[in-house]
Amino acid sequence: MPASILEETRSLFEAAAARAGAATLLQCPSCGSVHVAQVLGDNGGVSYVCTACGHSWS
Repeated sequence: MPASILEETRSLFEAAAARAGAATLLQCPSCGSVHVAQVLGDNGGVSYVCTACGHSWS
């Protein structure tokens, strides 16, 4: 059992990457991290936020 939530999260991301393949993961254009959240943008559009560096884009 993981010792922390960070270890559990890391293992979940690794498992997702193994299933999906690196080419299908969304990466932050600023830092390259795959820790990206999809959020509702202005006027109902879709935006993305990198949870590693805070960069946001549409």
